[in-house]
Amino acid sequence: MIIGGLEKLTLLDYPEHLAAIIFTQGCNFRCRYCYNPMLVWPDGGLDGKNKKEKGFPIIDQKDLFLFLENRIGRLDGVVITGGEPTLHHDLPDFIKKIKSLGYLVKLDSNGTNPDMLEKLINEKLIDYIAMDLKAPLEKYESVVGAAVNCNNIKKSVKIIMNSGLPYEFRTTVVPGLLIEDDFVDMGKIIKGAKKWYLQKFKSDTELVDKNYQALPSYSDKEMESFAVIGKDYADICEVRG
Repeated sequence: MIIGGLEKLTLLDYPEHLAAIIFTQGCNFRCRYCYNPMLVWPDGGLDGKNKKEKGFPIIDQKDLFLFLENRIGRLDGVVITGGEPTLHHDLPDFIKKIKSLGYLVKLDSNGTNPDMLEKLINEKLIDYIAMDLKAPLEKYESVVGAAVNCNNIKKSVKIIMNSGLPYEFRTTVVPGLLIEDDFVDMGKIIKGAKKWYLQKFKSDTELVDKNYQALPSYSDKEMESFAVIGKDYADICEVRG
């Protein structure tokens, strides 16, 4: 694992639990609106040979687990996000070490590695799943800036919805990338889902595509109108953030 960041406490990212967030480096997407560019391009790839990425230090796993050991009884869980955590072949062993300390584990994923998701679920290594639904399938590649096997996206959705675990789908809504009609097409992908959250994009920070920095987001009224559409497909569809 290449750990590029640690948030020691979150009250929001793991519903109903106090948690820490572990950020893995490396991603197979280049979403234009991504506000974690330092996690997208790890120098030296995913083998961990290069210990720095654009000036951002890699967190040593010994230090990470020392932190987690010291927080036993004070934190309920750990959120593993990225980047894209499922790119790391040693993710299952990494989670096993976390769970051996008694923590719940929430995984954030873009859904491009259904085999890894299935493995983690079957081995009972995760307790909550959040998958980003980026766009209608026909627009996926243009939104994420990379080649996408959309069959894997659909397979991951099915695996998650049939997992028996608490889960949510999330969509970051960016003007110019998503329009009102897209929410019908996205809704069809996850029809029958329990939770679908729509998020405003953040443009007041460094983004993967600098052309999106400082651009306005959709208004609260527009976001709520998208959520109304989403409620035809998910039990809960709400605007978050």
